Amino acid sequence: MSAAAEAIAAAVRAWLDRLDDAQRAEATFPFDSDERFVWAYTPGTREGLALRDMRPDQREAAHAILRASLSTRTAGEVLSIIALETVLGELERAAGRGGWTRRDPELYWFAVFGEPDDRASWSWRIGGHHIAVHLTLADGDVIATTPSFLGANPAVVPGGPQRGFRALAGEEALARSLLGTMTPAERGAAIVADRAPADILTEHARRADAGSVPRGVRHADLQRLQQAELERLIRHYIDRMRPDVADWQWDRIVADGLGDVSFAWAGPEEPGQGHYYAVHGPRFLIEYDNTQNGANHIHAVWRDLDNDWGADLLGRHYAGAHGQT
Repeated sequence: MSAAAEAIAAAVRAWLDRLDDAQRAEATFPFDSDERFVWAYTPGTREGLALRDMRPDQREAAHAILRASLSTRTAGEVLSIIALETVLGELERAAGRGGWTRRDPELYWFAVFGEPDDRASWSWRIGGHHIAVHLTLADGDVIATTPSFLGANPAVVPGGPQRGFRALAGEEALARSLLGTMTPAERGAAIVADRAPADILTEHARRADAGSVPRGVRHADLQRLQQAELERLIRHYIDRMRPDVADWQWDRIVADGLGDVSFAWAGPEEPGQGHYYAVHGPRFLIEYDNTQNGANHIHAVWRDLDNDWGADLLGRHYAGAHGQT
């Protein structure tokens, strides 16, 4: 059993052990349940056990799952996104918008699919407004970390004690750094539209339609400085996971080859204007959009085109197992 899988399974078991029977019934599902493939990033209820229905010690155990599974940076980002619900609710209340009471930092749900041990295939997720994180494990190892969606509204807190705070900073900053270093010819290939789409184009489909996403300038057609900037941007998304898992994901991307990985930008280049970008690889996709609420509302998703929810690696495992006599 890998160190990553062991730490994640131990954290999930510790959380489950703190739940009573009724809570555990809400929190757990069979691994082959269709519910495992359900995800969304809009407000609304999810299946699983909500933070509001956990005691303080149970919430701390749930937070420990985040710390075991994610990088230190991203575990903090997840908690910051949850805390933004209070900020967003106050902004909407002050603006006289109806429905502001639905902004609730306790409406985030944890769910476990299957039994967390080294012999089984199993997974866990957290879901709620602007958070959809899924990890899948099998045979004592982490085999998938996608879909992975994080968002922030407001992207930059406009006032109050947290004025200027960003829950997600690198997604925009690194893309702008890449764009800013490009030559005019490279920028001309990268910018595919003057206007950004209203949201990420793949939305929350069970399978991402990569054909709907624009391609821009290829990694192979960039100079070395710009190639390094593009790689930094990709690593930022991969580094949502704990370092050993992120390194495994990066090795898979490098093995596929970076030459055909493309970066596309849509919308004005000036900060504060609605903008979008996509990074498209042979079997991965990044989409980022910041157009809503006066371009102060981030959606950022990482998808594995072959292996969301472990589909590819589980398929190989089952094919191998069934082929044995």
